[in-house]
Amino acid sequence: APHASIAGSVAEVAADPRVDCLLIASPNYVHFAQLKEIAAIRALPILVEKPLFTDPVDAAAVKAFAATYTAPVWVAMEYRYMPPVARFIEQAQDATGGIRMLTIREHRYPFLDKVAHWNRFNRRSGGTFVEKCCHFFDLMRLILKSEPVRIMASAGQEVNHLNEHYDGEAPDIWDCGYVLVDFASGARAMLELCMYAEGSRYQEEISAVGVRGKVECLVPGPGRFWPAHLGAAPTPQLIVSPRFPQGPYTVEIPVDPQLLTAGDHNGSTFYQHQRFCAALRGEGPVEVTLDDGWKAVAMGMAAQLSANQGTAISNPLDACESAKCG
Repeated sequence: APHASIAGSVAEVAADPRVDCLLIASPNYVHFAQLKEIAAIRALPILVEKPLFTDPVDAAAVKAFAATYTAPVWVAMEYRYMPPVARFIEQAQDATGGIRMLTIREHRYPFLDKVAHWNRFNRRSGGTFVEKCCHFFDLMRLILKSEPVRIMASAGQEVNHLNEHYDGEAPDIWDCGYVLVDFASGARAMLELCMYAEGSRYQEEISAVGVRGKVECLVPGPGRFWPAHLGAAPTPQLIVSPRFPQGPYTVEIPVDPQLLTAGDHNGSTFYQHQRFCAALRGEGPVEVTLDDGWKAVAMGMAAQLSANQGTAISNPLDACESAKCG
């Protein structure tokens, strides 16, 4: 960006007449504050990084913001746009005959170092099920086309960051866990997260099963983390396993090498930005709305609460709105 300039504040950027849209990619705990700051100046189109908010106390205020902000806001749920995941979503209903069980597994590397170590503490990140997993809850809603009615979780900090201290404080962020979600449609979903499994061949594994069969997608992690001595990084795969007649088959879904070099999420950043720009030109809808972002956070907060209390959380979206997830 040879003509880019550095501004001293959010207000300075939002007030600059040369700016026609904004991208919020700041630490989690300031996303909503920055949305409000921008709104007080002028209504610009915004692509805001997930999670939309981190404090349950803000749940009602975020809904009020969504109802009054007049420009498009797109919540950055990039995992929707990974080519293997997008293909999975396209084929899931037909391959399964109606999804009854959905499983998402992420076995990955630990939290990276961030500015002022904000992602080491629940109070700043929202907690692992909000910070790292809200896009998986978004995928569950998108794939199942239904809303959650009950959430139960178990999680903890087992391996990572145990010997770290920042200003005399030890990190409290979880590095592993399970989440079970019952949906209004009768379908069930499960999330399995492990953040000390960077030795895995694939980082994400998603499967859906129904009366007709099963469909899976396998997604490798960032190419920059793949060990050079192992040769080429794995290629994403889609696997369809029909029941009648039986006969699993695999389709490889390569991603443009230029897109892999440009970002970590299998090209999804490019496709998301492409669609965001199309929406601003009036050539398509805002595909990930403030409501989608709100519900993904609400599910993550319910999972955090369930794991902390050892109880199932019924009607998790209502629980978040009444700030019971805090």
